[in-house]
Amino acid sequence: MPARTSTRRALTHLRASDPVLASLIDSIGALGDAREGRPERDDHYGALVRAIVGQQLSVLAARAIYGRLTERFGGRPPSPQEILADDPDELRAAAGLSRAKVGFLRSLAEHVISGELELERLDSLPDEEVIGELVAVKGLGLWTAHMFLMFHLERPDVLPVGDLGIRRAIERAYGLAALPLAPELERLAAPWRPYRTLACRYLWRSLRNEPG
Repeated sequence: MPARTSTRRALTHLRASDPVLASLIDSIGALGDAREGRPERDDHYGALVRAIVGQQLSVLAARAIYGRLTERFGGRPPSPQEILADDPDELRAAAGLSRAKVGFLRSLAEHVISGELELERLDSLPDEEVIGELVAVKGLGLWTAHMFLMFHLERPDVLPVGDLGIRRAIERAYGLAALPLAPELERLAAPWRPYRTLACRYLWRSLRNEPG
């Protein structure tokens, strides 16, 4: 199905299913491609390396540290073997990584080399199974798994219940008294299925803070 047709169908569904979301969609207008302005597409491993490096950092800081990391390995993401062969303290100092993130990169590398994380299978797995595979790696939590599903695998029906931006946008748009917890988010988002990813992009855009 052409992307334009698919997006039109999704927008029609979202407008019909939720008047609050319909108002947001109408006020914001058309969104660009989710990949627009993002780095050149990584493979699955490279995307996870980038995700670990960027956790809890501003976009600019994440790009700078990722640039230093790839510079150490000839301008490309290090392979799992290279991560494990490198001295952790030297890697940390050269790239400006925290000790914890070096440990997370090593955990990812170990899972890939051992076959515990079979990256080539992720495209064919249901969302929940992808999440289960990823969160088994130290440092890859539920939020990172949701972002990987939404922006790397481009899955259409993901609801990142732990994302502060989504919670804040819903609190504001729906006039809630406090930030909603996961059960309330799930309830409010149920009518958006199977297009919750697009709905979330509109919610982020309403705060002008769609993940970079």
